[in-house]
Amino acid sequence: METKMYKRLESLDVLRGVDLFCLVGLESVMHAVGRASDAEWLQPVMWCFSHVEWEGFSSWDLVMPLFLFMAGVSMPFAFSRYREMADKGAVYRRIAKRVLLLWIFGMMCQGNLLGLDPNRIYFYSNTLQSIAMGYLIAAILFLHTNVRTQVGVAVALLLVYWGAMAWIRVDGYGGGNYTPDGNLAEWIDRTVLGRFRDGATVQDGVVVFAEWYHYTWILSSLNFGVTVLTGLFAGHILKSKAWASGRKVKALLAIGAAMVVVGWTWGLVLPVIKKLWTSSMVLVSSGYCFLLMGLFYYLIDHKGWWRQTTWLRVYGMNSIVAYMLAMCVSFRSIGQSVFFGLEQYMGSFYGVWIEICNALVIYIILWMMYKRQVFLKV
Repeated sequence: METKMYKRLESLDVLRGVDLFCLVGLESVMHAVGRASDAEWLQPVMWCFSHVEWEGFSSWDLVMPLFLFMAGVSMPFAFSRYREMADKGAVYRRIAKRVLLLWIFGMMCQGNLLGLDPNRIYFYSNTLQSIAMGYLIAAILFLHTNVRTQVGVAVALLLVYWGAMAWIRVDGYGGGNYTPDGNLAEWIDRTVLGRFRDGATVQDGVVVFAEWYHYTWILSSLNFGVTVLTGLFAGHILKSKAWASGRKVKALLAIGAAMVVVGWTWGLVLPVIKKLWTSSMVLVSSGYCFLLMGLFYYLIDHKGWWRQTTWLRVYGMNSIVAYMLAMCVSFRSIGQSVFFGLEQYMGSFYGVWIEICNALVIYIILWMMYKRQVFLKV
């Protein structure tokens, strides 16, 4: 971020912190509470921490799109000085490095590289890799085109995805089929990734695809790019010197509300399905992201309440570290070693305490890094 010319966007750090706190700490604790308690009143609450099985959208389905959206928000602040440079070699090396590292980190998070088992290497299967693809598309457009062109490309990508899913039919897949086993994106992933698709195994020389796995990635990459681009559009607004902060808030909220309405309306024809990353889902999720960005910008940067949010910036300013620690390392053994005697007294809620311990260890690591001003920049 260009700290010499622009004040740091504190609201982005805090919003990123909220996203990572939910993913790293809150999710596992709440699911442990859900398993330990059979209280009826808790079931509607648990819906907020669970993904929709196929069509529809829950609050928890926003975690991943928000991650991509915020990658786009930071882009105008990070890359503006490169736009006028004739030689863009340095920035492209930076982009390539980030894409490669995110891709490798994504494979690590799925347990594939760390498992050291060649039979479990899956090529494209993680949130970090979707960020890498979306980031690559948005970065190239930002460096070489104006805002109007970027908006045009975003609209075109949404329509291309819709057209492909609605009208292309191959081997019984597609042609407007949006079921888990019959959509075009599913066919593309199976055909291109084959044995390297997440959940796939080889039995007697034949690739067998897991019945439970229906996330798609290759065709969905078009819309990963759009999600990051929507964040880029928010970043353009937030970086503008011509607009007062109050006007920026109104613009973010208005655009967000409009995108949500258009997205759900489009969903009547093209279902809102996060696992496919459908175009309607992109508008719905990006609309919610705009609304959250507007709210947090109003509270943090406009009203100046950022000093009360240090604990969230601890997560937000080392988001990749937080994600990697949560996905790749289990600190539950620490809680189990220190508090193993409590299980006989806590019963089923002992698991809740172990999850809290795991989340606390991760937070302590991040807090120590924050206090020492150590930030991992990918």
